[in-house]
Amino acid sequence: MKLKRIIQLTEDGSHTILIPEINVTYHSKFGAIQESKHVFIKEGLQYLLNADLFKKDDVLNIFEVGFGTGLNAWLSLSEAILLNRKINYCAVEPFPLSIEEAEKLNYASFADKDLQKYFWQLHQCEWNEEILIHPLFLFEKINIQLQNFSTSKKFHLIYFDAFDPNAQPELWTENVFKKMFDILYSNGILVTYCSKGIVRRAMQATGFSVEKLKGPPHKREMVRAVKIKP
Repeated sequence: MKLKRIIQLTEDGSHTILIPEINVTYHSKFGAIQESKHVFIKEGLQYLLNADLFKKDDVLNIFEVGFGTGLNAWLSLSEAILLNRKINYCAVEPFPLSIEEAEKLNYASFADKDLQKYFWQLHQCEWNEEILIHPLFLFEKINIQLQNFSTSKKFHLIYFDAFDPNAQPELWTENVFKKMFDILYSNGILVTYCSKGIVRRAMQATGFSVEKLKGPPHKREMVRAVKIKP
């Protein structure tokens, strides 16, 4: 059964999506764009680059749990262009938005026309195929549940953006974080908005070094987990 999805405005003027049956939203009601920029771009992508953990000419491989609205992928593409840095981006999503739903989202209105078109391309391109959205951004979205996903690829950065553990407890387990640990390069990192103790302990049990960080506005904490090089 397809769950009803309702588009809502958040406090920074950008949209989120509410699923009333399970009482979860895709992004923070206090600001979708500002949450994504803080958790995934600032404390994820920008941190990774500034920490100089990998060679400056490496193509960065990013894996996203939950393509959802496409906001995190689009912001990452924007950073790739801004920094002139190549990114290979892979996202999994078991329940994609329809094109009609995506067209109602207002994220593109927050950028200039050159960037707006890429948001639509992320949603309109084929599933389960690698697509060169921009010369600096190779993109693949896979219509699959995370538990069924497997790959021989390695990633430098994981955006773990699944629904809250109360809504999707099966995605916040030791087994899942072991899978995330295994697909990361040494010194690779995972960032997520969720800092619950049960989540941090599951990460630590699989070998991650876990750090609590200041969260986005109206959220006290978030987490960054690092696969420390032996």
